[in-house]
Amino acid sequence: MHPNPLFRSDDRARIEALITQVGVGTVFRQTPTGPFAARTPLIVQGEGRLRFHLARSNRLADGLDGSTALVTVDGPDGYISPRWYANRDTVPTWNYVSVEAVGTVRRIGDHDLEAFLHRLICMHEDRLGGDRWSVEEASSTTWDRLFGGIEGYELQVDDYRPTIKLSQDKPADVRRHIAGGLDASGQHDLAAAMFETGA
Repeated sequence: MHPNPLFRSDDRARIEALITQVGVGTVFRQTPTGPFAARTPLIVQGEGRLRFHLARSNRLADGLDGSTALVTVDGPDGYISPRWYANRDTVPTWNYVSVEAVGTVRRIGDHDLEAFLHRLICMHEDRLGGDRWSVEEASSTTWDRLFGGIEGYELQVDDYRPTIKLSQDKPADVRRHIAGGLDASGQHDLAAAMFETGA
């Protein structure tokens, strides 16, 4: 989390909306053999709870149930060029939106895991549009084999630590120029995030 309080937010609904929009994050945990991380799809499961799954063979999964973990979710980010400032006597920086979620992990049962997977598939198939794939297209042999290789988890979030660094430390006209520069350079998501926060 960035130390500047201008880049923080207590807006839990906004934080969880970002997690839903991104849909994937990284789970970190310290283990007896060192720190491990795993990238995994995420779903917000009610306020303050995140569900995900890992392969049973993932080294992070060993001892994960009942442990404390950190989940990070990265939104749009990008290089900010001094060319977008009226006064170019400055240095480049990086704007980004990121969330850290810390809490206790518990393993969920197979029924909840299956419901999570169905919800995850529907959510992402809907985003693609067009000819949807449905779970029924996988044979029970294929589904059962793959299902048997994963475990489901839920993080009960004790603390969200977001960083929403979108040049809030600059005057409004400078922020508008930065957002315009980002948009013109093809970084539309980051530009949109800046415009949404008042650039």
